[in-house]
Amino acid sequence: MVEGVLRLSDKSAGDVMVAAPRMDVLDLTQPYEDLLETVIRTAHSRFPMVEASRDNIIGILMAKDLIKLQRAPELHLRTLLRPAVFVPESKALTELLRDFRSNRNHMAIVIDEFGQTAGLVTIEDVLEEIVGEIEDEFDVADGESAVYTLADGSYRVAGDGPIAEVNRIFGLDFPAEDFDTIGGLVAHELGRVPRRGESVDVKGLRFVVLLARGGAVRWFRVTRVPSSDLGDSASKAAAGQPPNA
Repeated sequence: MVEGVLRLSDKSAGDVMVAAPRMDVLDLTQPYEDLLETVIRTAHSRFPMVEASRDNIIGILMAKDLIKLQRAPELHLRTLLRPAVFVPESKALTELLRDFRSNRNHMAIVIDEFGQTAGLVTIEDVLEEIVGEIEDEFDVADGESAVYTLADGSYRVAGDGPIAEVNRIFGLDFPAEDFDTIGGLVAHELGRVPRRGESVDVKGLRFVVLLARGGAVRWFRVTRVPSSDLGDSASKAAAGQPPNA
């Protein structure tokens, strides 16, 4: 921890932020049902709220505040927003942590030298630089299985799960000699690292990104692709279209 504190003084908000394209945001113009679906799917406690454009951040919405609209639909969503804190990319993490503590904020929007949104940083991002990664219920301890069966019959698969284990459980033959992890294989099939909520179909399995962190997929939700969708994918392939088009 002492070493982490010393390293903290050499890092800035731009070093640990979540880049703008990977930010999960809510749009003030979206219907309530769409906002709620995003909150449930991403499982964050707070979101940047934008209006019409991702660069136009007008505040921060706490997920718990969204529930108030169910009891009081006459409320306007804008009245539930908390002020957004903006910091430059060059903001030192030591200063940022001090601001988080004094202002009781847990999230800041990072802007670049031109005033455009560069990303966001949370107090957890800063603390992890000191104490190491803070594990949650989505993290897997050493020796645990990378594949879990869920109540609805689908599976939760770790992005760093070994190809061999996925092959054994699903009875497939993914090339273990080409990729070490299932996340690497899926990223190869898509041509890039998928973002949260994106889905990719590979050999009859549908991989939906549940959690992504640090530029890598942490968890997938995996289901068998319905036979009707397999037929559609085959038709698109024959037409020269990607399967998820």
